[in-house]
Amino acid sequence: MSGKASHGEEADFASRNGGTSVETALRSTNVLGAGATPVDFYGVDELLTEEEQALRSRVREFVDAEVLPVIAGYWERAEYPKDILIPGLARLGVMGGSLEGYGCPGMSTVAEGLVSAEMARGDIAVFAVAVASGMVMRAIHSWGSEECRQRWLPEMAKMDKLGAFALTEPYVGSDAAHLKTHVRRNGDHYILNGAKRWIGNARDADIIMVMARDEDGEIGAFLVEKGSPGVETSFMAGKGAARVVPSFDVTLEDVRVPIENRIEGFRGFRDAGKLLTHGRFLVSCASLGQAMACYEAALAYAMDREQFGKPIASFQLVQQKLVWMLTEITAMQLLCWRLGNLIDNGRMKPEQASMAKMNNAYKTRQIAAAARDVMGSNGILLENRVIRQQADAEATFSFEGTDHVQTLVIGRKITRHNSFA
Repeated sequence: MSGKASHGEEADFASRNGGTSVETALRSTNVLGAGATPVDFYGVDELLTEEEQALRSRVREFVDAEVLPVIAGYWERAEYPKDILIPGLARLGVMGGSLEGYGCPGMSTVAEGLVSAEMARGDIAVFAVAVASGMVMRAIHSWGSEECRQRWLPEMAKMDKLGAFALTEPYVGSDAAHLKTHVRRNGDHYILNGAKRWIGNARDADIIMVMARDEDGEIGAFLVEKGSPGVETSFMAGKGAARVVPSFDVTLEDVRVPIENRIEGFRGFRDAGKLLTHGRFLVSCASLGQAMACYEAALAYAMDREQFGKPIASFQLVQQKLVWMLTEITAMQLLCWRLGNLIDNGRMKPEQASMAKMNNAYKTRQIAAAARDVMGSNGILLENRVIRQQADAEATFSFEGTDHVQTLVIGRKITRHNSFA
């Protein structure tokens, strides 16, 4: 397939299908536009700094101008818009999020959440390419040597280098504490053997951060550089969700890793858990962005679409769905803001991140279904955006741990009984 899609692609979709693109309705009702004000029924913007609002606006403008006009075609072809996303994210200067120094932006965690939401409002691929590399950056920043930080972080912050985060394995998902990939010391190298699955960025990554169990049974993090002998990546085709996100199986056979490429301070599943907890905050914000995208599209469509001589937005049943969506989105916004605020003040507990992730991912599935219902049969057309987000919400639902795992994490906290199998 060809690389870059035309910016008129959504209009072409509409023309082929004999309908009006939701793009027209979105702009005519002023629900969406370059720099348009996001959904904000409770005045959450008043809780944000000017810098946070300005950063969110920059990301929203990029998504509206460069992602939304073309992403439906990429999704249909299951094609990765690398030539759009990598330069675009580099221009925005958001890589590294709340990390400070080494060329990282050092934004607030609240701002990092706002950026994640706006990325996912465009497509989960925008979020996924950033968060996969960002997780590696966070590990290096938190536990890497000064030499390691200087070597990788400045270039990763500019997106001149990409990272991939390799934790999940073919037979190890939620039970990540029992990794099968193993590593042994051999002179001035480590030797890695094992397999990883669902690894984003793996083929393009300059470094893959591989979690593996060492000879003492302890989990460590190892930076495998691009082109290392013994590393094979296999594209995972046939996905019905997150189709724009390139996912890979990675096999490691006697891969030699220099001793300096071990993230020396990273020790055990507790440190992995710290990364995943931050990831759950970001995914909760990404789910919010997906929900906002569905609500924006459904509202604009309802205002524009006429049946029985008047807009369907005037019908009681349609208003009920729109009001419910807005109410849930408002609750999600407040959860995200408060969680980001707690992180910024060093007061966040892991169970709070689990609650936000569990709630927001679950509610996004319901909001997407309601938005699709508002649009009737037109809701399954890609130019109307919602069906893409509805499918992708199934992927977000599993990112960084399923709702079952999050429920057990919270349950353990409130009952003091561990119900994990």
